[in-house]
Amino acid sequence: MAAVTEAPPLAPVPTEKPPRKRGRLVPYWLLLPGILWLLVFFALPMIYQASTSVQTGSLEEGFKVTWHFQTYWDALVDYWPQFLRSVLYAGSATILCLLLGYPLAYLIAFRAGRWRNVVLILVIAPFFTSFLIRTLAWKTILADGGPVVGALNTLHVLDVTSWLGFTSGDRVLATPLAVVCGLTYNFLPFMILPLYTSLERIDGRLHEAAGDLYAKSFTTFRKVTFPLSMPGVVSGTLLTFIPASGDYVNADLLGSTDTRMVGNVIQTQFLRILDYPTAAALSFILMAAILIMVTLYIRKSGTEDLV
Repeated sequence: MAAVTEAPPLAPVPTEKPPRKRGRLVPYWLLLPGILWLLVFFALPMIYQASTSVQTGSLEEGFKVTWHFQTYWDALVDYWPQFLRSVLYAGSATILCLLLGYPLAYLIAFRAGRWRNVVLILVIAPFFTSFLIRTLAWKTILADGGPVVGALNTLHVLDVTSWLGFTSGDRVLATPLAVVCGLTYNFLPFMILPLYTSLERIDGRLHEAAGDLYAKSFTTFRKVTFPLSMPGVVSGTLLTFIPASGDYVNADLLGSTDTRMVGNVIQTQFLRILDYPTAAALSFILMAAILIMVTLYIRKSGTEDLV
């Protein structure tokens, strides 16, 4: 009989040490400063404003939380023209920024060449000065008797805009046109930069493929370029419309009492009339309206890939 030999014992399989729990908590510790920042400077002020909006009283007697939700309805009934005007002005400025910004962003992305960085610096150059100074400069540009107004009068453009209600006679200042021009100028970079980022990501070989399929330039733009740039269009329109709808500087400096936006009403209620509940209610109504419009717009655009 053959001798039976025992198999050598198997070597122990090395086992990896389980990761330490401390390593798993590192990402959360890194997020903690940002979360605390949002809580202190965003969430807490929002909660405070929400409680203010349901208070009653006066500055002399003091304000108390009485859950007076009627303030919201009263604010909406009294100031709905300013809400509507804010949406119209912000929407007009957003459309103008898109019409002006898209060709420039296209030029920077595909045609600027070595001058690309120079043009980008020129786009962000307005940020080198304050928002207030930029807006005040438009008072000089659109001043009565200035070269701009004189040229518009010579071309009879003001006759058409006056008939449409955008200007008043031979004046541009203190009219809706002046406010929309100020909004367009101040927020145009917020439209150009996302558009440029989105266009710059497009693979140039797609344009070559469209040309190989005998597509004309307009067809290539309609079928390839514009659909692929939709994330930039959505981001740019949001970055323009949202701050423009709550702006009050342009309407205050370039407009009149007939061109007041809801931001001007909120500022007046907070700083002059000292009606804090109404001002807080107006702020929350504006925020809710913007959230609803933005949600519907994003769903309608069919893209969530924002740049």
